[in-house]
Amino acid sequence: MSKKIKPINNGLVYSTDPNFKLEEDNEIVETLAPKAQKLRVKLETKHRAGKAVTLVTGFIGTEADLETLGKLLKNYCGTGGSAKEAEIIIQGDQRDKVLKYLLEKGYTQSKRI
Repeated sequence: MSKKIKPINNGLVYSTDPNFKLEEDNEIVETLAPKAQKLRVKLETKHRAGKAVTLVTGFIGTEADLETLGKLLKNYCGTGGSAKEAEIIIQGDQRDKVLKYLLEKGYTQSKRI
């Protein structure tokens, strides 16, 4: 599995401007309400030795809220998985269960791919 590497200083190497100040990346991320979230539910088998996983992408919010939603989805589906980098991975083809759970909890109609 490849890891996404964030460039240091947004890729900036050198600046000739004497008044240049590097902007800090101190954004405070708030979790959007379930109705405002645009989550996508899809099945993926790439880079997983042919095993299928259900992938939920597009979550906007804090890591803690992402972990909580991931844990609730794993418990609902009765399988393992993980939640990191704004996506939730559920083992197996659980698209129907995940979509049903998200709709029950007030998320808008997610796309199923």
